[in-house]
Amino acid sequence: MKKTGFISHESFFWHNTGNGSLFLPPGGWVEPNIHAENPATKRRFKNLLELSGLYDQLEKISPRIATREELEYFHTPRYIDKIKELSDLTGGDAGELALFGKGSFEIAKLATGGAITATDAVMNGDVENVYALIRPCGHHAERDRGMGFCIFNHVAIAAKYAKKKYNLKRILIVDWDVHHGNGTEQAFYDDPDVLFVSLHQELNYPANSGLIEHIGEGKGEGYNINIPLPAGTGNAGYMHAFEQIIGPIADEFQPELIYISAGQDASNYDPLGRMMVDAEGYYQLAEFMKKLAEKHCDGKLIACHEGGYSADYVPFCTLRIVEAMSEINTPVEDPYQINTPPTSYIVTEGQKKLVDDVIKIHSNYWSFEKMSV
Repeated sequence: MKKTGFISHESFFWHNTGNGSLFLPPGGWVEPNIHAENPATKRRFKNLLELSGLYDQLEKISPRIATREELEYFHTPRYIDKIKELSDLTGGDAGELALFGKGSFEIAKLATGGAITATDAVMNGDVENVYALIRPCGHHAERDRGMGFCIFNHVAIAAKYAKKKYNLKRILIVDWDVHHGNGTEQAFYDDPDVLFVSLHQELNYPANSGLIEHIGEGKGEGYNINIPLPAGTGNAGYMHAFEQIIGPIADEFQPELIYISAGQDASNYDPLGRMMVDAEGYYQLAEFMKKLAEKHCDGKLIACHEGGYSADYVPFCTLRIVEAMSEINTPVEDPYQINTPPTSYIVTEGQKKLVDDVIKIHSNYWSFEKMSV
């Protein structure tokens, strides 16, 4: 049985997002604080992974640095030069809410290279699937600017790399981060070879982004699917969207490779989201995606870590994702599940209506036949 791969590197935890409060520089009336996107959530997950015993059962894979040419698969030369220049000095803001310190250019290139390394590992059959614990996150980064803590768009670049190197014609990207994957959407908005699905909290971040009527353009029309779920959507609501939208469309699309932009900020305790997914819910989502990959592309599945800002809870949510991907259960129990609200296990009328609205729009492009078992 092929193993699940795991990619990480100490330098990812050294990416510096500054010492501010709600993204403002300290000073005046603003007391210094810890930036929301700090290393704690990722490092604590890696620690829990090791303590659980699962780490030793994964295939460790070393990331490589992405080349300049690979970064230019999506980003403009001018933008890349800007990040390099700032990084060589003292750092700066990559665009909008994307602060970074000295040396983060090299760290971000390694994170992108981690997604590319994961792609090679599954395409060459070294492992069946990979969880890439990379930082900084990437899905908000647009062609010529960073956004929302993101500098380079790792999944977008890796998918373009997969198209070029392996001549793939059907790649599925599912972004379950609580915020809309605007950068990845931009990368493939007119591309029918990449089916992009973003599930996110409606009207969160970025502003006026991720609306259901944003369906792609040109040859890519119908291949961009936004599912802006209402605040309070929990396990049942997310699974309803997966079963009613993602499953049937994936069955028709028949992907050759699947990526997940895995942001665990739709959890109960996340300070930047208002959703109610618990650790078991993330297990269910990952298990669903693993089965899709086994059904259509010999298990070729890559999950790249994105957001998630509860240092207490992200480790438990992410551990359950890796358990589902590896089919190895650990003795770790979710100590916070007792506080999961009952509404997390109910599909509300509002959630059903949103899913029905998405299906109505995209029924012009997809048949939505019931998934085969």
